[in-house]
Amino acid sequence: MLKKYLPYIALIAATAFFYYIKSHQRGNTGTTTTNPVHQTGGEEVIDRHASHIFYSKHARCRMNCRHINEEEIHEILETGDINFSKIESDARGKTYPLEGVTREHQHLRVVFAPKDDGLLVVTCIDLDRDWACTCE
Repeated sequence: MLKKYLPYIALIAATAFFYYIKSHQRGNTGTTTTNPVHQTGGEEVIDRHASHIFYSKHARCRMNCRHINEEEIHEILETGDINFSKIESDARGKTYPLEGVTREHQHLRVVFAPKDDGLLVVTCIDLDRDWACTCE
């Protein structure tokens, strides 16, 4: 009698295993929202409401070349989507690229790095337009 139900048991087990694997993949938030927030241990990967935002010299130069102001940086921080494929890590720590479209209709990627007391803007990129720039 067990042989009769073995294919059904195997199918149920395979389905349960597939569901487990899909729900525990890296970067899976468990929801399908337009603004995914990756969480680890119940906390966001990046603090979107950081008390201090610092700008690297490189970021200031890129902002100037690409006509991006601090308001647009804050807008991307609040509403942008994390591009998980572009997260980088080195000896200095991790950087988190957030992408979105500003009210000025610029499609931007802003790269943030967590600091002790806030966030550092590492760089910003206009994804639709290639601006002439002499930043190093």
